[in-house]
Amino acid sequence: MSAACWIEQNLAAAFELESTTAFRLATGPGFWVERYGLTALISHRPEIPSTQILAELLAWTAQSTWSPSRIFCRQLVRSPGEKDTPVLLEGDPSTPTREVVMENGLLFEVDFQSGYNPGLFCDQRANRVYLRELHPKRVLNTFAHTGAFSVTAASVGAETISVDISKSFLQRARRNFELNALPLENHRFVAEDVPTYLRRLAKRGEAFDAIILDPPTFGRGGTGKTFRIERDFPDLLAETLNLARPGAAILLSTNFSEWHADDLATEALRLAPAASFQKIPAPPDFFGNPPSATLWLHV
Repeated sequence: MSAACWIEQNLAAAFELESTTAFRLATGPGFWVERYGLTALISHRPEIPSTQILAELLAWTAQSTWSPSRIFCRQLVRSPGEKDTPVLLEGDPSTPTREVVMENGLLFEVDFQSGYNPGLFCDQRANRVYLRELHPKRVLNTFAHTGAFSVTAASVGAETISVDISKSFLQRARRNFELNALPLENHRFVAEDVPTYLRRLAKRGEAFDAIILDPPTFGRGGTGKTFRIERDFPDLLAETLNLARPGAAILLSTNFSEWHADDLATEALRLAPAASFQKIPAPPDFFGNPPSATLWLHV
């Protein structure tokens, strides 16, 4: 056996009772395992044998009331652009790669052929709960991916704008709205470079009482300009603050391995010295060690 931490069976059962079927099953040195509905997804470094992880997964499910109908495996890439599409280890290859999962009663479509993440970042679950509790009226979701934060906000009546450079991600965001029977009126889906669009919103005088700022560690905008979190985050945050209403809440988040919540706070205080912060504990299935550093900034 590896030195992996597997969640307790009673915690998995508790997620089911909360209408949540997407969560982390295990975290180990160089790998993790997640459940997405009926499917298990193994993510591992190339030097960690998938056969070992598969054996541990099967041992865990032997003690569970849940067993995956199929199991995918993907390698964790070290550089942007490397191929990381999951491969099927067990299950019917004719089954569609897309599947609908639940998180706190909301529905989200995942796709196991979409690369780095199937469409729902489980480590952000607690932050989505917090957003829901804020009951915001207008929410700006930048680098929106498949729109999970937007769906969460819309479910409590918020107007939303979801911005992402990827049209395909935004199509999936619309699909998630449809799955939850959320009308698309008062919700915009904007396929554009985020910094460029932030400046446009500021010129129009738009403002929001909740903003999601979760940029990639590295990216390339529509103009071909590269984005690096350690270089460009201060400017990005400054443009975001221009759109915040008094009392607004801004989620600062990054999976840059060299940054922690304190680093986010340091950057924020340089621009908003009177701000306060709220750190939401990581979901229990991440054993206190989530892959992203997150912090809510209240201005």
